[in-house]
Amino acid sequence: MRVALDTNILAYVEGVNGATKKNAALQVVRQLDQNAVIVPVQALGELFHVLVRKAGRTPSKARAAVLGWQDACATVETSAGIMLAATDLATDHRLSIWDAVIFSAAAESGCRLLLSEDLQDGFTWQGVTVANPFASPPHPLLQAVLSSKPAR
Repeated sequence: MRVALDTNILAYVEGVNGATKKNAALQVVRQLDQNAVIVPVQALGELFHVLVRKAGRTPSKARAAVLGWQDACATVETSAGIMLAATDLATDHRLSIWDAVIFSAAAESGCRLLLSEDLQDGFTWQGVTVANPFASPPHPLLQAVLSSKPAR
């Protein structure tokens, strides 16, 4: 099952918001099939911003983190079609356009799950379901993905 990562998951793995969030996010990300993980380019741009503005990293260190994610995961660019679908999603469901772009990119990539702490757990659009990886109990789709691969 293909899984997209929202910016907050990337940021937590990078250590934003402390060791507890980092360890929890790492635990989830490490259990995913690396070949099935998608990172929208929008999330990489947002990650750069968060690392520089919130975490105080130098732009060169933030860039290195972005490149690391790009090397580790498949990415999906923001095409005109993704942007148009995002405007529909933002209009119909009152999401920010940037969250909608990430969601739309996940849908375009054939993802079934979008891991995010910021979006509504369980919300489904165009076959993509949001799952908060820190919710207890985990969303059933996320539980199915995590139980199909042993933790590393």
